[in-house]
Amino acid sequence: MVVVVLPILWTVLLAFQRAKLVDIQGMGLLGNWSLDNFGKVFGSPGFWSSLWTTLVYTVGSTAGSVLLGLVAALALRKPFRGRGLLRASMLLPYVAPVVAVAFVWEVALSPQFGIVNEWGTRLLGWDQPLAFLSTRSYEVSLLGLHFDVPLALLTVIAFETWRYFPFAFLFLLARLQAVPDTLEEAAKVDGAAPTQRFRHVLLPQLMPVIALLCVLRFIMTFNKFDDIYLLTGGGSGTDVVAVRVYDFLTARFDVGAAAAQALVLAVILMALLGLYFRFFAKRTQEEER
Repeated sequence: MVVVVLPILWTVLLAFQRAKLVDIQGMGLLGNWSLDNFGKVFGSPGFWSSLWTTLVYTVGSTAGSVLLGLVAALALRKPFRGRGLLRASMLLPYVAPVVAVAFVWEVALSPQFGIVNEWGTRLLGWDQPLAFLSTRSYEVSLLGLHFDVPLALLTVIAFETWRYFPFAFLFLLARLQAVPDTLEEAAKVDGAAPTQRFRHVLLPQLMPVIALLCVLRFIMTFNKFDDIYLLTGGGSGTDVVAVRVYDFLTARFDVGAAAAQALVLAVILMALLGLYFRFFAKRTQEEER
């Protein structure tokens, strides 16, 4: 009640009131009720583009972290010398402080003295260093065609994938350890190739866990603020909705508009999760049976 319910109710009340930061202490429950805050949110420049950016960032990071966690779990499920140490090292991106790892990425990707640009210009033939965290769009030529890729957004998606794949790795490895060896041995005796054993034996066993991971990572990433803010500050095409909530509060000192933005974010997330449970959760349960 105190930690979860009351803050949510207080946020909902603030979303419908004209509340500035200096007025918050003297406000009561029956204040200046209005829908103006939601007008500010939906009418503010860049709201819909930031919502699209949030969805791209969330889907890309969720898919990347789950896929990389699956690859790591499959690679480390069989015994070999040094497996315990390698498994423990997989957890380092997840347990390390976010400020520290964000600083390491900023230094490594720096166009002035970053090691990534050093390797790129020396070994990969880059014409000039790339500002990964401050370039909104970068032109790439492929087979005579030119594409503009959102470089900064792809960089923060890569960071999110790298930082949170150990979360998926732990879940998937635990499930793989519980799969009976007789299933794979029987498929191997029947002449199934490694890809067939994965598709028809392991993947059905992992699907419930993968579905759960996708839901958890989607929720966590959709609300993510600190990673993007530390890397780009929400600039260069990485202006997700969570950063806009922070900007409403700190730049405009508009508590009501910030609460309305947070409420809109929560409603959108609940709608997306509702679609998942409506169309995909039942199918996952059927596959598990």
